[in-house]
Amino acid sequence: MNSKPILIVPGEKKSIFFEIFFKSLKSRKFNSGLILICNKKKLDKEIKIFNFKKNIELLDKFEINPKNIKKNKIYLIDVKNYESKNYIFDSFDIAFKLIKSGFTYKLINGPIDKSKTLKKKYLGITEYISKKFNRKKFAMLIYNEKLSVSPITTHLPLKLVTKEISKRTIKEKVNIINDFYKKFLKFKPKIGIVGLNPHCESIHNFNEDQKILLPAIKSLRKKINVKGPFPADTIFLNKNRKNFDVIIGMYHDQVLAPIKTLFEYNAINITLGLPFIRISPDHGPNKNMIGKNKSSPISLIKALSFLDKR
Repeated sequence: MNSKPILIVPGEKKSIFFEIFFKSLKSRKFNSGLILICNKKKLDKEIKIFNFKKNIELLDKFEINPKNIKKNKIYLIDVKNYESKNYIFDSFDIAFKLIKSGFTYKLINGPIDKSKTLKKKYLGITEYISKKFNRKKFAMLIYNEKLSVSPITTHLPLKLVTKEISKRTIKEKVNIINDFYKKFLKFKPKIGIVGLNPHCESIHNFNEDQKILLPAIKSLRKKINVKGPFPADTIFLNKNRKNFDVIIGMYHDQVLAPIKTLFEYNAINITLGLPFIRISPDHGPNKNMIGKNKSSPISLIKALSFLDKR
């Protein structure tokens, strides 16, 4: 088989993941084998609910032979402790062991409830996985072929953002993003950086845009195609955003609100800086939509397609 298999951890027990997963497989074929890591009884229930017809082969997690994984086939590693509070983390641990063994470098996880599952121990799944692989330098990229965005700080309360903005952090994130584009997408991206303050101005004596962002950008320009800082209220206008492949903001909603307005579910969340590619659909568990069979699979299709090509 030419393509490494894709590991899939469905995530929250109560979510629309299986609905969009089954819809994704009806839309197209994939060159990679797909390995679900979840509870078999739960999966069987979801199969009946959505009348999913494709065969799913059960694997022994202790005796997986990469040579036996075939393209466009679905496999299951059964995680038996479904009622345990550690069920989701145990599912991730199985995936992490397979990745560390060299079995594959591709992982998709379904939505995770940060407040319920992570219990404020981590800002998000990005930080959880990065810590599991001892990576202190990482970045969240919301990827779309036309335009991607990345926040310097992720799920951080707004009042704490300024404390986390530094020249070092900005330079680290930009370098990680630039390296990812060169390695996996085979081109050097045009990067725009958004200022922290409205219009990049401040009535305070200390203006972060002038004292932190501008020096960091000037230093990065020596090797990377990066410009800024730009006012956040105009950079996403059509005539401005078309000049960039990636727009980097200082905090989560500063860049995620515009990208979701532009593309809705047509984007994926990639964690950069890991020794493998980790992707999740760019939405939450969407509990209000469970059982309605109306959820869009576009983001998961994009995630599967992205990994299937690499």
